[in-house]
Amino acid sequence: MDKMLRDQISAEIEVRSQEKEDAYLSGYACKSRDGIRLSKESKQYSSFRPTFFRDTDRIIHSRAYARYIDKTQVFSFFQNDHITHRVLHVQFVAKIARVIGRALRLNEDLIEAIALAHDIGHPPFGHDGEAELNELCAEHTIGAFAHNAQSVRFLIELENRGDGINLSIQVLDGILSHNGERLQQKIVYHPQKSRKEFLREYRDALRSQKRALSIIPMTLEAATVRISDIIAYIGRDIDDARKVGLIAKTRSALPARAEKVLGSANDRIIDTLVKDVIFASYGKPYIALSTTVFEALRELKEFNYRNIYFNPVIKKENAKVRHMFRFLFQRYLENYRSRQYTSEAFGHFLAGMHASYLRSNPPERVVIDFIAGMTDKFFLNEYANMTLPRNFGLRLPASHER
Repeated sequence: MDKMLRDQISAEIEVRSQEKEDAYLSGYACKSRDGIRLSKESKQYSSFRPTFFRDTDRIIHSRAYARYIDKTQVFSFFQNDHITHRVLHVQFVAKIARVIGRALRLNEDLIEAIALAHDIGHPPFGHDGEAELNELCAEHTIGAFAHNAQSVRFLIELENRGDGINLSIQVLDGILSHNGERLQQKIVYHPQKSRKEFLREYRDALRSQKRALSIIPMTLEAATVRISDIIAYIGRDIDDARKVGLIAKTRSALPARAEKVLGSANDRIIDTLVKDVIFASYGKPYIALSTTVFEALRELKEFNYRNIYFNPVIKKENAKVRHMFRFLFQRYLENYRSRQYTSEAFGHFLAGMHASYLRSNPPERVVIDFIAGMTDKFFLNEYANMTLPRNFGLRLPASHER
């Protein structure tokens, strides 16, 4: 097939794709042709993959995305393969957000890209690790650590040896503003946000965790992912807590009003919340919950924080985790300054980054970036390699013989 015919087919596919969006998507949806890349690209890409669809491809092929496989959701120190890890959580969020987005006639490609990447910046051991890294940032006066800002940082400043991957600001903004810890009855959006404004908010989020938690999304799709994040974890975390024996398996363990409104099983909770969001948001320029369901969800969220996330039973290992974070941080910092690497992996990380990345970041932030990218298992192995004696095996290598 000659080039002229291929170009004709590609043009026809692109026109039909745009016509389909124009005919189907809500006036509040973000159309694919309105996607704004963080940086301009000279290469012309195939019309078979619209802007946000292509963003998803870039995300799932990133190194940061691959590290989801062994990152904690809530329960770090349990040998139970059936509890949730980040890699499952982001898929739950994507599925739930797409159901809502489809009903509200929003852009599902944009929703999927945001949802799959929103937690890429989570460090080892979930929010406990995030708190430790934030403390270290404050102590060394290098700003703050918030996983949503770190997610953006991995994608635009650390991937590809520090060049990043060039995503749309709509996707990056959705990642930055997802904030699944902040429950709101109504989530509004700011559709006129510019590239410059997004970058300012991103820099602010690296300086202040409080600022990182208060960003208004620029698309209704991002607002949908934000509420879907809560829907995805609220009942699932209860199920996981039952599996590990942290809370009773009986239904009466949950707050009575929340159970009456939302249900007690995860599937019922998800179904109730998804339907309520759709009915409360349909045809509206915001994402919302009804007052009754919102109050029940707030009560259930408080129950989770009290009985699961801050339960002293699963916080028993926190002092050890805190020590390990501080030990590794100090050791990597010493390695960086002396160029003598007790960690081969850290040496590879530094050698693999462009000099511009190392010049533009203080040593402490470079170390934070390295630790934040670790899986739980890799973190534990690094600590063990630096603190435990090594086994020589059967005998020393021949090169050591005199």
